[in-house]
Amino acid sequence: MKNIYSPEDIDRIMAATIGNLSEADDMTPTDREVFMNRRQAFIDTVGLKVAAEVLANRNDGQRVVVFAGDDICGAYALSTARQLHQQLCPAEVYLINIGGNLLKADTVIARDKFLDIAGDEFLFETIDLNLIMPEMDEHLIIVDGLFGREYTSPLRGGYQAMARSINETGAKVISIDLPSGMSTELSVGMINRNIVHADITLTIVGPTLAFYMPENAELLGKWKTLQLPLNRSAVKSTRCAARLIDAAAIRSVLAPRDEYASKADLGHALIFAGSYGMLGAAVLSTRAACRSGCGKVTCHGPRCGFYTMQTTVPSAMFKTDGGDFDIRNFEADENYDAIAVGPGIGRSNATVSGLDVFLKACHAEKRPLILDADALNCIASRPVLLDFIPPRSIITPHPGEFDRLFGPQPSASARLLKAIEMSHKYKLIIVLKSHFTQTVWYDGSILVNSSGTEALATAGSGDVLTGLTAGFVAQQIAPEIAAVAAVFIHGVAGKAAACINGIRGTTAEDIADAIGPAIDSIIYPEKDS
Repeated sequence: MKNIYSPEDIDRIMAATIGNLSEADDMTPTDREVFMNRRQAFIDTVGLKVAAEVLANRNDGQRVVVFAGDDICGAYALSTARQLHQQLCPAEVYLINIGGNLLKADTVIARDKFLDIAGDEFLFETIDLNLIMPEMDEHLIIVDGLFGREYTSPLRGGYQAMARSINETGAKVISIDLPSGMSTELSVGMINRNIVHADITLTIVGPTLAFYMPENAELLGKWKTLQLPLNRSAVKSTRCAARLIDAAAIRSVLAPRDEYASKADLGHALIFAGSYGMLGAAVLSTRAACRSGCGKVTCHGPRCGFYTMQTTVPSAMFKTDGGDFDIRNFEADENYDAIAVGPGIGRSNATVSGLDVFLKACHAEKRPLILDADALNCIASRPVLLDFIPPRSIITPHPGEFDRLFGPQPSASARLLKAIEMSHKYKLIIVLKSHFTQTVWYDGSILVNSSGTEALATAGSGDVLTGLTAGFVAQQIAPEIAAVAAVFIHGVAGKAAACINGIRGTTAEDIADAIGPAIDSIIYPEKDS
């Protein structure tokens, strides 16, 4: 797993690496010189790394324009421009220094070092309100070093106009640390047209959760973390609440099957699914549970689903409570190892009432459930039922289902913040489905999935995830871990299915059938090498 940092984590690591500029005020001249040299060495390293990225993306003779602000991000930009000149790439620098005396000490030093190499013909410094701007078109490379994480307010006035002008050029934009105007926080209500839109973002310490929000994708473009000499002790001691899940993390919880195992050793999953016209959801979730590796799967559905289920998923058992077209009585008359509720069950009055009774019984027994799709919609129709979802249950809403449960949210960032709050309040594991699906634990941990693919954007994909999750829980994997593992394997299966059927041609049936090979590719990676 890789760290996803909070803004506070980044501040702490940077403070340990280069200190805070305010510390220099109380130092002796000798100590101050050592301190500033340490900061400049780091700034020069950033400049060298950014310059290398610029050159890697530059065509021969392509003009490079660098925008530099008055704080440390401006120092990074000036250092970048100096490195470019030293490598025979004559970059123009537009430095914003309103009033002529706003530059921080880092930026003053970086400006003077740039002038020593390039001379003043390449430096255009704005010191009054008459903003000096270059001629710009789509043939440029623009290095955005106006503001990084040190600037936390929305851009205003001339800075806002600069961001819009940069965006309108159509030029390739490379942002240092962050696109100017973007926040490292999970910001709600940012106006994207007032923020620089980067094609490439070169972040300094590492990503925050904001990097994984869909509304920020057009701001960040492709992003990467620069390899820099950060304080190793500070990085190692940082305990991030958010982590990026990778194959190695999943491999650690999916052990190879015991060669002497029987189906009785591998758990029994029960899935309440299906109604008249939505039996496909029952088929998909049940098939996915069977593919997960659990020993037995039972689907409980309406009577109209009997022949469909017995012929399409013959490896599963089928039960019914006697309702012809929908489920009316949710009964778990055996000691099932996992119970999932929701795919295709509909929202009839009888189904909602039956689920009401079942949830309250499971809550009293403290029996965790997996709840998805129409189960969540039924709960949303009776909000009091939120109080009766058993602790440690897994809910897997898409954005619309989440908003019906917890109220409309204006963005993915707002939705994640609300999920953190609701997870803690109700002691739930909330799977927020998106390209970078986030699994929120009620202790505040956030596990971001890295295996997402656009091939999953197909009807029934969520039903497959529900069945897969139930199958993992049935195999005695803790709900918190099972949810994360199912999301990752779901993505791997989607990619595998797309390799055969194409991204647009992949269906939920293809994803379900790719689960077994996906699991094996994680447990036995040497077979794929």
